[in-house]
Amino acid sequence: LFGTGGAGGAGGIAVNAQGGTGGQGGAGALFGSGGVGGAGGQGSTTGGTGGQGGSAGLFGLAGAGGTGGSSINGDGGTGGSGGDGGLFSSGGTGGTGGTGSSQLGGFGGSGGNTGFFGSGGAGGAGGFGDIGGSGGAGGIGGLFGSGGAGGTGGDGNAAGGEGGPGGLAGPIGNGGNGGAGGNAVSIGPTVGGAGGAGGGANLIGNGGNGGNGGLAKTVGTGGAGGSGGRLFGQPGINGLP
Repeated sequence: LFGTGGAGGAGGIAVNAQGGTGGQGGAGALFGSGGVGGAGGQGSTTGGTGGQGGSAGLFGLAGAGGTGGSSINGDGGTGGSGGDGGLFSSGGTGGTGGTGSSQLGGFGGSGGNTGFFGSGGAGGAGGFGDIGGSGGAGGIGGLFGSGGAGGTGGDGNAAGGEGGPGGLAGPIGNGGNGGAGGNAVSIGPTVGGAGGAGGGANLIGNGGNGGNGGLAKTVGTGGAGGSGGRLFGQPGINGLP
């Protein structure tokens, strides 16, 4: 009735293959929170995917997604998606993407969707890599809920990752803001990540603002603002370069 779901176990480490997937967090009881998803295992080719966060009970918090596993010779693993919210609670945050060695950083996990009154969970940040991983998408809002914010794009040596899009709002609520693009950190002809688009409103509510572009020698483009509600509300503001 009141308990929290257990955390998912970590994925196994792989010597010459992809890391193992993290376990899913347990679901929460009526008043309990969902468990955190397990981290993806380290891999030599690709990092393992993070486990999904556990769904919330009627009133509890949804579990966050697990972090993606790092990679020795390849791409970072994708972060786990956040658990879904209960009737009165918000979705869980998506897991951060794993670190890629000389390749792509892992994608951030998507935020969990929500129940009747809550907001969507925020998307997870992209992982670091030669090219940063994209941020995860924000979760969708419930009947009276706003969309979750998109995750920030991961930083990269040559290029930053793209920010995640903001989540769509429910019938009454605001769209989530898009995530900022990742920064490029090396000296040279580098490119900043593009900002994520803002989430759109549905009937009543404002559209989410677009994320700002990441910093580099070539600055990333700003994301587009989300659309306003069809009955009432303003569109979101475009992100800055």
